[in-house]
Amino acid sequence: MNFKISKKSKKSQARLGFMETPHGVVETPCLVPVATQAVVKTLASEEVEKTNSQILICNTFHLHLRPGEKFVEKAGGLHKFMNWKKPLMTDSGGFQIFSLGFGKDFNTGKVLKSTRNYTESYTELRRKNDEFSIKKGSQPRNVKITQDGVYFKSPVDGVKLFFGPKDSIKIQEKLRADIIFAFDECTSPIADYQYTKKSLNKTHQWAKVCLKVKKSLRLSSGQAHQSLFGIVQGGKYKDLRKESAKFIGGLEFDGFGIGGEFGSDKNLMPKMLDWVISELPEKKPRHLLGIGYLKDIEKIIKSGIDLFDCTVPTHYARRGIAFIHPHTKRSYGVGARRWAINLRQAKFLNNREPLDKNCVCNVCLNYKKNYICHLLRAGELTALKLLTFHNLYYFNNFVGEIKVKIKNGEI
Repeated sequence: MNFKISKKSKKSQARLGFMETPHGVVETPCLVPVATQAVVKTLASEEVEKTNSQILICNTFHLHLRPGEKFVEKAGGLHKFMNWKKPLMTDSGGFQIFSLGFGKDFNTGKVLKSTRNYTESYTELRRKNDEFSIKKGSQPRNVKITQDGVYFKSPVDGVKLFFGPKDSIKIQEKLRADIIFAFDECTSPIADYQYTKKSLNKTHQWAKVCLKVKKSLRLSSGQAHQSLFGIVQGGKYKDLRKESAKFIGGLEFDGFGIGGEFGSDKNLMPKMLDWVISELPEKKPRHLLGIGYLKDIEKIIKSGIDLFDCTVPTHYARRGIAFIHPHTKRSYGVGARRWAINLRQAKFLNNREPLDKNCVCNVCLNYKKNYICHLLRAGELTALKLLTFHNLYYFNNFVGEIKVKIKNGEI
């Protein structure tokens, strides 16, 4: 992989670049749509390409469960298996340590927010009762974390399985994506300092193992096509974030992922990214893992992020939400849906306008709100396909507009 920076902003840390891979060039900054099971849900690969998506990320853990990496390898690797001709990433399985572990136990995401089981902010809860802190030595109910790796219970059939840094790299090598990630532990936003520090030491140890295994596989197979990204962790703690960035940044990775949680206030995220980016080598790409609401995108790009993956455009589409330009409709101020409309609402049955008058995607050019509303209310799957296509096109176009701003020196 070859990464070149073509322009750096004078007003922020934003930058334009080109990342060359065996399956084509990715222009950065760039959204990386999530294709968990080797598919962007509801869309065929050629449809995803028409949304102007440049690169996808698949899930190593879930592909190991179904169909298994040996079947993907026999098919010629992920690109041939899913008929995707552009670049691909695979994550390491590290996020599942959190999502199937403490994330499931406490019903929390990477950023704390109110949920059905967590109706108060983390700060308020901590003031009332310290039991909501995950302390050093704590273990999730359904996941066992050790120095060598993690024992999971398969969400498919309940079978016990082990995932460690060696396993993760060997599986990703068989999947044959262009870019793979080191195995890490994604910590919970309610993990205390001592837990996070111990977790970070494991992540750093695993990073060295991943590099060693990747090097040996490269020598034995003669294949040098895959690039390996290391992952920076450290939670919300400045000294741990900077320590991790220095350590991971000092190893021979081809690029860097920034993972983990961002506390209880996402407004602090740009500052937290600054802690990390100031310690990473400037000439290598930076990927922010699992963050990408519309209100976050310009902030993270201005912080110096080159790539980011998120499920927002596809996840919301499957719930009937279409993202739109805010000046085409009044603001729909419902959290993350600040620039969005819910097509399940009956009022849209009388609306003969396109989803977004300022969008030129195939859906907006050919279909109206009343039809998509009807499909949703009738339970037709085609509605999910149309909304997913539009949302991905919209997000990619949104990032494209930010690139123009960088080019023109506006941000």
